Amino acid sequence: MSRFVIIGNSAAGIGCAEGIRTVDKDSEIIIISNEPHHTYSRPLISYLLCGMTDEQRMKYRPDSFYKDNNITAMLGCTVTAVDPAAHTVSLDSGEKIKYDKLMYACGSSPFVPPMKGLDTVKNKFTFMSLDDARALDKALSPDSRVLVIGAGLIGMKCVEGIADKVKSITVVDMADRVLPSVLDADGAKLVQSAVEKHGVKFLLGDSAKELFPDKAVLNSGAEVPFDILVVAVGVRPNISLLKDAGADCNRGILTDDTMKTSLDDVYAAGDCTESFDITVKNSRILALLPNAYMQGENAGINMAGVSRSYNKAIPMNAMGMFGYHMITAGTYEGDSFCESDGTDYKKLFFKDDRLMGYIMIGDVSRAGIYTSLIREQTPLSSIDFELIKHHPQLMAFEKTERSAKLSESH
Repeated sequence: MSRFVIIGNSAAGIGCAEGIRTVDKDSEIIIISNEPHHTYSRPLISYLLCGMTDEQRMKYRPDSFYKDNNITAMLGCTVTAVDPAAHTVSLDSGEKIKYDKLMYACGSSPFVPPMKGLDTVKNKFTFMSLDDARALDKALSPDSRVLVIGAGLIGMKCVEGIADKVKSITVVDMADRVLPSVLDADGAKLVQSAVEKHGVKFLLGDSAKELFPDKAVLNSGAEVPFDILVVAVGVRPNISLLKDAGADCNRGILTDDTMKTSLDDVYAAGDCTESFDITVKNSRILALLPNAYMQGENAGINMAGVSRSYNKAIPMNAMGMFGYHMITAGTYEGDSFCESDGTDYKKLFFKDDRLMGYIMIGDVSRAGIYTSLIREQTPLSSIDFELIKHHPQLMAFEKTERSAKLSESH
């Protein structure tokens, strides 16, 4: 029997364990995580704060998951080093754990840029983990004035989580629009307008020049008073342990399509890795929960001895803001088609007879058909694309294609 060690207890790590168990029911699996919590879904921490869920329902798998899958969970333990030659990982306790195959699924961490005066701010927080959400929630009061630096995915979800619990929220971002990494200018205006209805103020195209204990002075000269500061400007992949062990890395850890790294018997998956994006034909970090799980599952299957490739990664984001939903996928290259009624918004990007990407806001009910076209690299000339632009539906596909897609959905 083998010993599989998994560093990380989120989507990629859980996917790996479940992938292993589809092939190997008996070998030893050890999951090590520096967080002390049962596996939980990170995207739900904003819903925890606003009362739409609780910590029990946030759990990514049932309470019996580790026992049911014969997994030893070492929670609240930090890995300090990986020794690929000795096939061991070292813990902060001094213990060394031997492995036959290792999965590295350490995700990413909040990036806090150097900001003048940041050390003078007492109530400052990041917003990525359950502990972050707990700490922020404890500091909030109905009189709190909150400054959120960052109008990206993390900052906006934080806004949603706390909007009804505080006196005011001001969001500052250097970009000229909200969610700049996933929305175009017109789509961003719709989302910003929807969020502003909840009393949130945006100062875009600006940044904090200097922070004081109770205010921020922006580059524009504007001053923003605050009691609580949330820094949500981005994340950095946690690659240092494997990089120090000699793994090939760029911004993220490099793997092949089995998720194996350049180190013998070491695999990696999730936000700490680079994925081959089939829409632009190059590798980049795709920090997405479904991608992390599928990578992890694929790695686990390969670790257990069955060869399988994962080669359909695409950028994709699905989120809601106060019940206003959006899904984006692929890359925004080529010609575009757009339709909007001021609430629902759809923009498709196409090039070289392929759908490259899309943005959908409001009504996102048929987004899956567009996602399938991107993932499968379906030639647009083989379908009724004019129909699909306006009305995504299976009738636009040839009969054999319809049968295949219907079977995929069951």
